[in-house]
Amino acid sequence: MSFPSPSGDRLRRESRSLFDYFKINNLLGVNEPEKDDWMLAGFLHDIDYSGEFKPTHPQKTLEALAKYGLTIKESVHNLIKAHAPDLTGYQPKNKAEWSIFCADSLTGLIMAVAFVYPSRKLADVKLSSVVKRLLKEPKFAAGTRREDIKKCILPEGLNLPVEKFVEICLNSMKAVASEIGL
Repeated sequence: MSFPSPSGDRLRRESRSLFDYFKINNLLGVNEPEKDDWMLAGFLHDIDYSGEFKPTHPQKTLEALAKYGLTIKESVHNLIKAHAPDLTGYQPKNKAEWSIFCADSLTGLIMAVAFVYPSRKLADVKLSSVVKRLLKEPKFAAGTRREDIKKCILPEGLNLPVEKFVEICLNSMKAVASEIGL
């Protein structure tokens, strides 16, 4: 059985995601995975980050899915491997793979910023707060891989200024805040 596509899901609505930004601005290469692949990889990339699979994360994604009779396309698996190249040996090669690599740590930082607000809601998080904590407060959410996030500027990667990258990711998270309880 294949993993079901999120295409019919309520999260499918336009969310101004990285994919949407690159598509609207004609910045997607011809070999980019489909939007559903980007979304599915985002949902699944840490599926093996617990229990028996945690010590070998993210090298056991396929095995973790197989326990439930699920499979994924190679393009989704490559995206998942790209989010942790130091552990998988798989280096990001396209916008989708660079997006998950750079955003992996940023989403945790954004959540940490939300948690210091009295409301603990993403709706209240300001772009300037995330950028300030990313660039000027290294002790805040100290485990954040800030250098990975900043690689969004690389021309061979996303070729986005840090502030623009953070803005797109923050707005994407805000668009699904009710679904993720924030």
